[in-house]
Amino acid sequence: MIEDPVNDYSAYRLKRAIETIEEVETHIVNGFWNTAINRMYYACFYAVGALLAKYGIDTSSHSGTRLQFGQLFIKTGLIDRDMSKIYSELFEKRQKGDYNDFFDFDEEAVIRLFPKAKLFIHEIVEIIKNK
Repeated sequence: MIEDPVNDYSAYRLKRAIETIEEVETHIVNGFWNTAINRMYYACFYAVGALLAKYGIDTSSHSGTRLQFGQLFIKTGLIDRDMSKIYSELFEKRQKGDYNDFFDFDEEAVIRLFPKAKLFIHEIVEIIKNK
């Protein structure tokens, strides 16, 4: 058996992304809006990590991941700028929900972002499949 650490790691991160975005539905059903935002962001973060790994790019932080994603995939036009906006909005909302006391998201924000987060992950899955 030939080991392929780059593809194995990319596949692992992609699996985490898909599992995490599926988990969001449970948080929506239960009205856990901040947790839903958190998990949507992390699902997208894992997907971006899978994409970067597939291209042999290693990062060590959330900001490094966002920077590499922007430079290598958004600025070059490989991924539509609207996808970057979704990722950035989820990052900002996750920061706010996780670190600001007495702040709660509402159903409207979560319901609006959930299909966008799923689309974001789908787009990355397709890019990885076609590489």
